[in-house]
Amino acid sequence: MAAFILTNVTCLDLCKSPHPISTGIGFFDHMIDQLNSHAQIGVSVTVRKEGEAEATLDTSSAEHVNRYGTEDQSALVGTVGAALGSELKKIVPAKNENATSRFCCPLDEALVECILAKRASSADREGDDPQGKLIQFSLAPYGKYPANKGRSKIGCLQTCCVETFFHNLAQHSGLHISLSKIRGDNGHHVIESAFKAFSRALRNLIDGTDTNNTSSAEFMTMWGDSSESHSEGLQLAREGKLERCTKETSILVHACFDGLPNGRDSVHVDTGIKTMDELLSVLAREACISMEVKCKGDLYVDDHHTSEDVAIALGQVMNHALGTKAGLNRMWCAIGKFGDAEVEVTMDLSNRPCITHNLSLSSNPNNEEYAGDLSVEMLDHVLESLVINSKFTVHFVENKAGKNVEETALAAACAYGKALRMCAAVDPRRAGNTASSKGTLSV
Repeated sequence: MAAFILTNVTCLDLCKSPHPISTGIGFFDHMIDQLNSHAQIGVSVTVRKEGEAEATLDTSSAEHVNRYGTEDQSALVGTVGAALGSELKKIVPAKNENATSRFCCPLDEALVECILAKRASSADREGDDPQGKLIQFSLAPYGKYPANKGRSKIGCLQTCCVETFFHNLAQHSGLHISLSKIRGDNGHHVIESAFKAFSRALRNLIDGTDTNNTSSAEFMTMWGDSSESHSEGLQLAREGKLERCTKETSILVHACFDGLPNGRDSVHVDTGIKTMDELLSVLAREACISMEVKCKGDLYVDDHHTSEDVAIALGQVMNHALGTKAGLNRMWCAIGKFGDAEVEVTMDLSNRPCITHNLSLSSNPNNEEYAGDLSVEMLDHVLESLVINSKFTVHFVENKAGKNVEETALAAACAYGKALRMCAAVDPRRAGNTASSKGTLSV
């Protein structure tokens, strides 16, 4: 079997590579490109067989892009993983040894968790293994079709080779990598979520930040109230306002991404439903959004029209305020706690609206019909209406149920606000560019 030769292998921190990604497997190229978009690392690699002449085909043709699509890809994918791992090892700062980073990436049909750990080298710790390790890899099956099996190929990439890639990348980068599928029914999105989660976790590891530690000095320098990110976010003066009146409700919603200049007094919510008021107030304060919500609804009929219309209006205001999302951090995951409840929200300002959750609403142990004075069925509908009209992708993961549904709902609102704050944060390093391999979220 001919060996594969790699040229133009680069991983450039916060720079673009002048060379392409051309492995001979189109879908594999697309996945590696996630490092460009989400880790902000300029990646390039070109693959050819030993003894093979330089490409004479149109390099943009499908024939060239998938020139190794029908071969046994294990050696190719493993070689690429090893080469990129060696390059990545050069850009993870030595000061970040023994650091960890966790990120979950939400797609509409998948949620994958990545945990990275940078261990001290053997030069610093006698007897330690300088090589990295793939600690956990549990992504299969890749989708639910065929049943109990999943897909064997995505495009021309053999799915069995994804583990080979991360195994070799881990070994040569010095990183300990864990990739776990939390949920996912679409094979393409499971793999894409894994590459994006890895890319985001890697960016945070290089920065010395972590989604689980938002009080560290590194985090505050990058994202805190005195940061360049915060200053640029305020300069955008992002806000949205909507007034609507029907036979059922009269609503005013006004929201500003202004960092709560007046503290708690920056949030005023009065819908006539106390639980709804508290949920939106918690969300706004955690997101550092000044918010005014007023609703006069036909509560003498039911809570349906008021809660639904407020959630729709707020979602539309959020979508308007955030605009194209260009230059924003875009993705984050955050944990909210209230009482006994603990909920994690993973959010993407994707313009691909989708909500997935496992909140114990219909299966709550007390068989509750209401969360405070909001019916549980409308709580479910409020979350859906808010997410869909905001055009976000949001996964709720209930780590621990509350003593009642209201506690769980408030923990979810807390996590939602925390995640939104970070997703909406400006990343100055992007210089106004969109965090997407497509280059836009508008289509």
